[in-house]
Amino acid sequence: MSIIIPANSAVGGGFDVANSLRFNTASSDSLTRTQSASPTSATKGTLSFWIKRSLLDVSQYYMSTFQDSNNRVQSWFQADNTFKIIQKVSASTTIEIITNRVFRDPNAWYHVVLAFDTDQGTSSNRVKIYINGDQETSFSTATYPAQGQDSFLTKGTSASLGAYNGSGDYTSAYFSEIVLIDGQQLTPTSFGEFDEDSGSWKAIDVSGLTFGTNGYYLDFENSGALGADVSGNSNNFTVNNLSAVDQSLDTCTNNACVWNPLRFWNRSGTLQKVSFDNGNLRAIFDDNGYNEYAFASIGVNTGKWFCEMKAEDITATGNTRIGVLNMDYTGTGNPGDQSTSVSYLADGQKRVGGSNSSYGASYTNGDIIGVALDVTNNTVTFYKNGSSQGSISITANTLYTFYSEDYASGGNKEISANFISPAYAISSGNADGNGYGNFEYAVPSGYLSLCTKNLSEALS
Repeated sequence: MSIIIPANSAVGGGFDVANSLRFNTASSDSLTRTQSASPTSATKGTLSFWIKRSLLDVSQYYMSTFQDSNNRVQSWFQADNTFKIIQKVSASTTIEIITNRVFRDPNAWYHVVLAFDTDQGTSSNRVKIYINGDQETSFSTATYPAQGQDSFLTKGTSASLGAYNGSGDYTSAYFSEIVLIDGQQLTPTSFGEFDEDSGSWKAIDVSGLTFGTNGYYLDFENSGALGADVSGNSNNFTVNNLSAVDQSLDTCTNNACVWNPLRFWNRSGTLQKVSFDNGNLRAIFDDNGYNEYAFASIGVNTGKWFCEMKAEDITATGNTRIGVLNMDYTGTGNPGDQSTSVSYLADGQKRVGGSNSSYGASYTNGDIIGVALDVTNNTVTFYKNGSSQGSISITANTLYTFYSEDYASGGNKEISANFISPAYAISSGNADGNGYGNFEYAVPSGYLSLCTKNLSEALS
């Protein structure tokens, strides 16, 4: 069995995180609040959060606390995908730390801990950065604060999550389990542990921690109050441009499939790229040429797997295709011509191994196409708005993934995938047989959503 599970994905049992919050740059999403001017400590604090990056190679802020442009602290992933934290006090840089390591996996969850204690005698102990349980020690820049220097992490300032000062450099990412501890410099073991079976770093229950005056715990479980602090402090955040549809089931304890922005194909020496947004769930085929493809991030060669794809901006022709193909394809020809490729065309035809033939009903904007992939019995069945269009045979002993395609120029086309929870509103709500997922139409019996909880069961 060779199921592909994303990196940094613990699949053992234990504590489960129910929800994450999906931020989208184009929507200017953020959470903001003003912290108390009298923290438990101005020199000690810890920020912990889990993040699954969606957009790489651009500067994106995940946290800032801002008094004014001369007095602030912020952290972000830079355009070169290194991690940086900086603090300015009276326009002077008191903290500037930049990792040598880069973080370029949009299919994995990262756990980030920033731990401050400026009362420490050793300068490098005053600010510590941990990623997935390990302390970062290799930096291109390492400026540490003076002993006893106040930190804006806990002081009374305008705090923003997902943006710089709530109004710029917005983040495209999923966030889970955001925690601020006011008054203590904690280690990662207060928030996570290594899984005994997989060796991966995983989340633990943090509800018993002492949060301090400005501390908070955001678990995003209340879709009607996404900025709710559940620490007991009621340090609630104002929600800006986020709504219930941004609450996701893709979490740090159940990593879900997305479109893979690092996967594209090379046709005759020309890279065919597709852009993505909404947490790498919407593929935008931007008319850069023929044969633009979106590949899912998880591949399987056993079991029964299901997803839904919504046609958001297409025309009902054979140029729009939704289907499955071998995940390990790396050639320079047309992926849709591969012998393993099977797709359902918007004009109602099917395409199998590069040849079109009659199949089912046409589909257009607003229609939702279900894809039921059975790589145990070697079939795929497509559904239009919940109605089966018929079973199609696929190639045995193949590592398959979901994909979508635009075959022609002539305007942008958009396909939004729902691998576990959609980035678009649905009127229903259906889980798979294991209780995972939120789909518009009933999941066919025996089929599961592509997430690490289900993959773990398939591997057991």
